[in-house]
Amino acid sequence: MNRLTVSGLRLRPSSTNAALAAVPPSLLRQLVVRCRSLPESLSPSSSSSSSSPLASFSYQSRRGYATQHYQQPQTESRRRAVTPFNDDGRVPWTELSAGEKTARAAQQTFNFGMVVVGLVLTGGVGYVLYSEVFSPDSKTTYFNRAVDRIRTDPRCLELLGDGKKIMAFGEETYNKWRRARPIASTVTKDAQGNEHMMIQFNVQGPKGAGRVSIHLVKRAGQSEYEYKYFFLDVRGHQRIYLENADALRAKSGESKGFRLFGVKWS
Repeated sequence: MNRLTVSGLRLRPSSTNAALAAVPPSLLRQLVVRCRSLPESLSPSSSSSSSSPLASFSYQSRRGYATQHYQQPQTESRRRAVTPFNDDGRVPWTELSAGEKTARAAQQTFNFGMVVVGLVLTGGVGYVLYSEVFSPDSKTTYFNRAVDRIRTDPRCLELLGDGKKIMAFGEETYNKWRRARPIASTVTKDAQGNEHMMIQFNVQGPKGAGRVSIHLVKRAGQSEYEYKYFFLDVRGHQRIYLENADALRAKSGESKGFRLFGVKWS
């Protein structure tokens, strides 16, 4: 017959409940502590103690204690601290500490600064491209216009050759790349507020080569340049003028007569 031993006392299963009522509370607490340390072979699933209320109580106690002990590390788990280098914005602002809020603010300030710098650089590059290439008053625009006029002018074609084969390029440099020849140009302003643009470049065709000089003037209060002169020099030949403002004024009679005491005499 199955028996249960409590502090040296042997109790029959039929009298277990009565015996537990007679056991002092201090002895009962010691019994519960000892039951918690029993091996799994004495769990309520074993045949020897399946009908014992004390064994069932001990097993439930141990099970609850083990579950609580296992879940405790999960409840105490903590997230990684937020720094300016690992912040991805997943942690809400309200859950951040004072130091973490400072770190996030520093990161966002740095990102905003980089965006502003990028916009400024992009605007600067765009302004340079427009003023130097796409603007109607840029030197590149007048250079292209001058080359087109030379390729279609009969006098220039007679000295240089086929217009489709005429090449235009800037000054010679020490750069090893042959195509890296910048166009020589200067922009100055005189005492009257007039803006002067000087452009020089070289042309070469099947028959010969020459040098082109252009002088443009933007008078004070005007928005466009005017040609002062635009000519082509080919060695051994007379200069070819494509634009000559002084000659036009002489033909129109503006240069006739002379001035004396501030009066123009014809």
